[in-house]
Amino acid sequence: MKLTRLVSGLALGAALVAGSAQAETTIRVQSVIGDSSDEVVMLKEFAKDVSELTGGSLTIEVLPAGAVVAPSDIIDAVDAGLVEAGFAWTHYWGGKHVAANLFGAPVAGAGVGMDNIAFLSWFQYGGGKELYDRLWDEMGVNVKGFMLQPVGPEALGWFPKPIESMDDFRKLRFRAPPGMVGAAYADIGVPAVAMGGGDILPALEKGTIDAAEWCCPKPDSVFGFQKVLKHYYLQGLHQIVVNADLYVNGDVYNDLSDIEKKALEVAANASLSKAISYRIFENGKALKDLTDNHGVILEDTPAEYFTEYMAAAKNALQKAADENEFFAEVWQSQKDFADTAVPFWAGAQASNAALGKAHADTLK
Repeated sequence: MKLTRLVSGLALGAALVAGSAQAETTIRVQSVIGDSSDEVVMLKEFAKDVSELTGGSLTIEVLPAGAVVAPSDIIDAVDAGLVEAGFAWTHYWGGKHVAANLFGAPVAGAGVGMDNIAFLSWFQYGGGKELYDRLWDEMGVNVKGFMLQPVGPEALGWFPKPIESMDDFRKLRFRAPPGMVGAAYADIGVPAVAMGGGDILPALEKGTIDAAEWCCPKPDSVFGFQKVLKHYYLQGLHQIVVNADLYVNGDVYNDLSDIEKKALEVAANASLSKAISYRIFENGKALKDLTDNHGVILEDTPAEYFTEYMAAAKNALQKAADENEFFAEVWQSQKDFADTAVPFWAGAQASNAALGKAHADTLK
């Protein structure tokens, strides 16, 4: 009996030692954006969920932009194992594979009417996640990706004066996102300039650019665009859907336990919902502050913008599909999903928009 107890005690001790070793697993995540951003706030909440779900066996340490490599080098640094993980928007890597645009920021709702909620439906139940998991091999990087933070629709942006027509828009040097989204602006004659978020306000102050977009009221106000520009347009097509993702080095991910891998998956799914919920309220508060306290004027986007930009977006999507087989496969999946889901969702959203507008009009 004593021998049995001794053996049991040794086994328990070995298990505790193994558990202690496992508790030391830390994944460092370098972000492309500063610690004060909403994206990093929500990333840290994701990290907290992972730690709690694993009982502390897996911790995630969020590093600031530039801590190990330049933001533009994050995906390569994760691939090479210089840092265990990165956090960015997947369309940033469209230069590595054009299909990254369809996951990070499918231009104009992939040209088929998908908003951020419909995109999540496609991603989770319409075959999108399976294609997303294939993206990294297609891109040639040793990465396991997790979609964390859907945002959208993003504001058209900030302007020095009202734009009454697209001709007015075309006279302005405009900060736009990189990749297919910015290229569509160039195709309709808008002088689009890509730059990082932290560079936009200095460029506006110096006159290097005349107008800009970044995201939404809260992130925009954090960067301080309202200090320079006062005319704000909420309605745009360029980024109806934008997703910020976590990229984990494939070897690091494979070395995790099954429970730790499941914790990342569960926390990522929770983050999809949390990010949307958090952003609605935070952006609402920020927009009220901008208009009430900073002299910001909300403007209506010219109708011709929507027709011109959508046409350019569809041309860009078709061109990419003609040139790349995997892009064509992903886009076809999105189109097949949209043919089924969008007629219902668009009809329901029309009611929701009218309901919300009725209340918003009473506050003017």
